[in-house]
Amino acid sequence: MKRRAKSRKKSKFLSVFYRFLTPALVACLAAVYLAQPQGSVFSSISSSISSFIPSFFSSPSPVPSSAAFEVGFSPRGKSLNIILNGIKRAEESVIVAAYSFTSKPISTALLEAHKRGINVRVVADAKSNSGQYSAVTFLANQGVPVRVNDRYAIFHHKFMVFDGRHVQTGSFNYSAAAVDRNSENVLLLMNVPEIAGIYSQEWQRLWNESKEVKPNY
Repeated sequence: MKRRAKSRKKSKFLSVFYRFLTPALVACLAAVYLAQPQGSVFSSISSSISSFIPSFFSSPSPVPSSAAFEVGFSPRGKSLNIILNGIKRAEESVIVAAYSFTSKPISTALLEAHKRGINVRVVADAKSNSGQYSAVTFLANQGVPVRVNDRYAIFHHKFMVFDGRHVQTGSFNYSAAAVDRNSENVLLLMNVPEIAGIYSQEWQRLWNESKEVKPNY
């Protein structure tokens, strides 16, 4: 009972305190406003807001005027062809980040690129590619550098970077289901070195923390 009485007294005291505090604060702000030259308060507030916003919202980077893009959807769309063409057009390098990787056409195109001297490297989700035989093990057995990542609940990336300049991204998994059964999208951005650099940097981080897949034979 004594504790309840004390709690009620404290609550009543705080209620009275805030009742007097609020008008006092309003009066102080009014006095400051009246002491300022007309319009200076609002200009000061406006200036503060203008300097405050950039710290939270960075301005978007412009896309190069030479940039181009291709968009495809599935099922029964041109998603797969966009990816295959991107691999075929690569002149120096292809880096891949994959979740589910079971597509025979994509793994075959990557192997062909590897054989013609393109630097092909793949990092993929460990859990989704832990079966006895997948595109991951197929490529590793053919000498393509492959690693798997088990650091996350899901390694859900699906992107490629070609020659450090072009980026393929979207919801499209590198799987047969993405081509024939799922509703997916693919976006290929061409001549975007800044965007490609950002993707490449994240890919490198993922690659560094992943485990090598060694050939089975």
